[in-house]
Amino acid sequence: MSVIVIIDDEINILKSIQRVLRHQPWEVLTYNNPHDAINDLSGRSDIDVIISDYRMPEIDGVEVLQTLKEYCPDSIRMILSGQVDMAGVLDAINKAEVYRFIMKPWNDDDLVMTIKNAISHNELIKENKQLAETVRAQHREISLHVTEFKRLERESPGITKVKWEDDGSIDMSDEF
Repeated sequence: MSVIVIIDDEINILKSIQRVLRHQPWEVLTYNNPHDAINDLSGRSDIDVIISDYRMPEIDGVEVLQTLKEYCPDSIRMILSGQVDMAGVLDAINKAEVYRFIMKPWNDDDLVMTIKNAISHNELIKENKQLAETVRAQHREISLHVTEFKRLERESPGITKVKWEDDGSIDMSDEF
């Protein structure tokens, strides 16, 4: 089950988003205090999407997402904002690696689709990381085999040369 985190200092916004997402197969965690979110999420690696309000007292959404990026590096981060601040947008993209900006008021269907797309994007990223690790492990294994192959060839020249017949059998006529 995907885990979605919503951080906004306005409780009505949190309740509204919860209503929109209530029929989705996701666990939705809400925080009206960004410091509580940072403290609670610092040990979790299962967070798929984090959506934070941009303007909050004490700490802005970019700072929250930047901090959570350290704790939850595999999560997709988004900003929820009622204002377009180009400097803030660039700051969010550069510092917190924000996936999307969601404008208030949002369209419910667009919000759900944006979160679904973020989850799919996150799954692809995780799969790519896993595939890359598999390739690296296979490369290490092949390197070990090549090293052993070279050692055998140094010790007994020609030992690694095999003559194959067209039918897939090994030609051993030179051996006798």
